[in-house]
Amino acid sequence: MTTLRSRVAFLATDGFEDSELTSPWEAVTAAGASATLIAPDGAEITGKNGHVQSVDLRSADATADDFEALVLPGGVVNADHLRMDQPSIDLARTFFAQHKPVGVICHGAWILIEAGVVDGRTLTSYPSLKTDLRNAGATWVDEEVVVDQGLVSSRTPDDLPAFNAKVVEEIAEGEHAGQTA
Repeated sequence: MTTLRSRVAFLATDGFEDSELTSPWEAVTAAGASATLIAPDGAEITGKNGHVQSVDLRSADATADDFEALVLPGGVVNADHLRMDQPSIDLARTFFAQHKPVGVICHGAWILIEAGVVDGRTLTSYPSLKTDLRNAGATWVDEEVVVDQGLVSSRTPDDLPAFNAKVVEEIAEGEHAGQTA
């Protein structure tokens, strides 16, 4: 089993897909990492199915320097609101600029389009984002999990076992030179 000694940021807001936050959170903490929930505002956020999670840090106050990796859960409402929040966009872009692993699932990839980090990358997502990602210069594929230079992506909650395993693996590997903004 991989043992992580990393600090992992989770960036989300209300309307996240519950299992896409809780399952990767459990996977990275079970591997030894510490997890921090970052959100645009509020003391807590609520998933679309009712899971409530305490917010540790506002996105405007967060810096990628304090973490080794980023995880972006999906959920349509969550992803749509995050891509409209400039501090969240800037934070996501900085993880790429610092070559740090990023995991994204479902609709979470919308913020990566706004951050301008998908051009030339291969990834997957919920199928409805296929055109958005291709228009932003990405190669979209319909696979359970895709890894491209530290960027781990998956489609839906059904893919969580494979997604979680690859996220833990990429965090353990550390920075990736090909992970760039």
